[in-house]
Amino acid sequence: ERGRILMRAADLIEEHAGELSTLETTEMGKLYLHTVGGDIPAAAGVFRHYAGSADKIYGQSAQLPNVGDQRRFGFTLRQPLGVVGAITPWNNPTVVASWKVAPALAAGCSVVLKPAEDASLTPLRLADLLAEAGVPDGVFNVVTGTGETAGAALAAHPGVDKITFTGSPRVGRQIQMLAGDRFRKVTLELGGKAPQLVFGDADLQSAMPWIAMGNFYHQGQVCAAGTRVVVHESIADQVVEG
Repeated sequence: ERGRILMRAADLIEEHAGELSTLETTEMGKLYLHTVGGDIPAAAGVFRHYAGSADKIYGQSAQLPNVGDQRRFGFTLRQPLGVVGAITPWNNPTVVASWKVAPALAAGCSVVLKPAEDASLTPLRLADLLAEAGVPDGVFNVVTGTGETAGAALAAHPGVDKITFTGSPRVGRQIQMLAGDRFRKVTLELGGKAPQLVFGDADLQSAMPWIAMGNFYHQGQVCAAGTRVVVHESIADQVVEG
C-alpha cells in the first residue's frame, strides 16, 4: 500500500513539474530550466525508487552455534523508527526534501518537514500532492518558520525519533547537541567544498566544462561545489584562460 501511494506521488510530482518549478524560481531564484529539467524530475524519481523499496525491507537470520541439544538462531527485524524530523535547505528545496521524505515514508515512518524559511512554497505544495496521492492525514507534515525557532524546537522535541538535516556545519553541530541528549539518530549532510585537482597530463578540452560546472553551477550554492581548483603549474595559464 505504501509503495502504491509513493508511486502515485511520483506521478503527481511529474504532472505538476511546471507549477513546482515556478514556485521555486519565484521564491528563491533558481533557474526555471534547471528546476523543470532537473530537480523536479529527480524528486519524482526518488519517490518512484523508494516506492519500489517499500515491500523489500527485509531482515536477516543467522544460524548460531548449538548449545547441547538446543538449536539456536539470531535474526534482525527492520521496523520503522517512528517520527522523523527533516530540516532542508533553501538551494534545492524539492529534491532534498524527496531524499528525506520518500525513504522515511517507504519504511513506515511519519515525517515532520521543516523547510528553509525562504524556500517553503514547494514543500507546502508537496504536502498537498502527497495528500492527494493517499498519504493519510498526519503522516506527512510541514512546519514553517526560522531555524532558530521551528528548527530548534523540532530537533529538541521528545516525540521525534530521528533528525535528518542538510545545511551548514555550524547549524549541524547545534542539531547534534539538541538531539544527543536523548541518543536519537541523527543524519547530517553538511557543506564539503572539496578542491578540484588538475594534473599536468589532464585532457583540458574535456575537463574544463566540468571544472566550471563543479564550481559555478547554481552560482556555486551547492553543498558539494568545488569552489577552488588546484592546478599543476605547467598548465596553470591554460586552465585560467579556459
